[in-house]
Amino acid sequence: MQFVDEEIQQRAYRSPVSTVRIGTCSFADEALVKNWYPRGLASKNRLRYYAEHFDTVEIDSTFYRLPGPGMSAGWVERTPPGFTFHIKAFGLMTRHPLRIEQLPADLRSATEVDEHGRVSHPSEELRAEVFHRFLSGIAPLADAGKLGGILFQLPPYVVFKESSFDYLRWAAERLAGFDVLVEFRHASWLEQENRARTLSLLRELGLTLVIVDAPRLDSAGVIPTVAELTSDVSYVRFHGRNAAAWHHRGGSAADRFDYLYTREELAEWIEPLRELSGSAGQLFAVFNNNNSSPPPGPLQRPVAQAPANALMLRQLLLEAGVPVSSGLADAALEESEQYRIDDIGSLEADQVVRPRDDH
Repeated sequence: MQFVDEEIQQRAYRSPVSTVRIGTCSFADEALVKNWYPRGLASKNRLRYYAEHFDTVEIDSTFYRLPGPGMSAGWVERTPPGFTFHIKAFGLMTRHPLRIEQLPADLRSATEVDEHGRVSHPSEELRAEVFHRFLSGIAPLADAGKLGGILFQLPPYVVFKESSFDYLRWAAERLAGFDVLVEFRHASWLEQENRARTLSLLRELGLTLVIVDAPRLDSAGVIPTVAELTSDVSYVRFHGRNAAAWHHRGGSAADRFDYLYTREELAEWIEPLRELSGSAGQLFAVFNNNNSSPPPGPLQRPVAQAPANALMLRQLLLEAGVPVSSGLADAALEESEQYRIDDIGSLEADQVVRPRDDH
């Protein structure tokens, strides 16, 4: 793991320590609905319940559909002051192909599609209009002070080259004034010979490098963990370490990110997060392992991996004296309806059932 560079470390002596704010990538994934929320909880109350236990969340549904102001306003209403949303950019914004049906109806007629009915090479004018509508859709979050970053996740085929730099500059102009969190998905960006230029570009544009925890594979499709700051915000995404499913085509995201971290694995992050908390103005850690695991130990329900590991990381940081946030309502966890922190925080490696284990 690459730790924070010396220049950024020096800033720690001049900056207040930031609290590590922990959450999950979605508050409505199937695993959470089935195995984390209290049984019978109405869907309209899920976000309120979530905010009692975590003070930040990443919204990924906006990758598939442009958000509308009404939806964003609803998120504002159902969360307390101080809650922060991070919104994933719509796929067309990050150079992903999409089905014509995913565009607003009024933009479809003038848009060319390929033989598969996908929009894969949109015009600059269309892309600019999509950027505009995306920002209009999340405006209620920004107006309420509840917008964190815009997750700008590039596809694996966008590699380290000049045209990619040009596109990042173009996108940064249209997202000026917002915190943009750039996640690369091709290792070329952070290979040793390219890393300095990549980080320099992000700093020049004021963009945040998304730090990832992922399977430890020698593959261009796996980004190395580089814990460096390129803006005042640090953002860590935990994807799980399911090496067997990482390159599997045809499966769902829940299959690819099917992984429950152990205490030992998450403990590797105590010192990097401690260093980042002394350097970053804001620090977020979110879990994208969005499946369920069989119930270990005394737990009676399967484990929704993301909130379970979020609670585990929180407990580890508390034990290590690293400042970490909790829910905003200070509500006591009800043992009958929710995992007990001490149960989840005590899971050892031999208690975790891995994907494809014979259990």
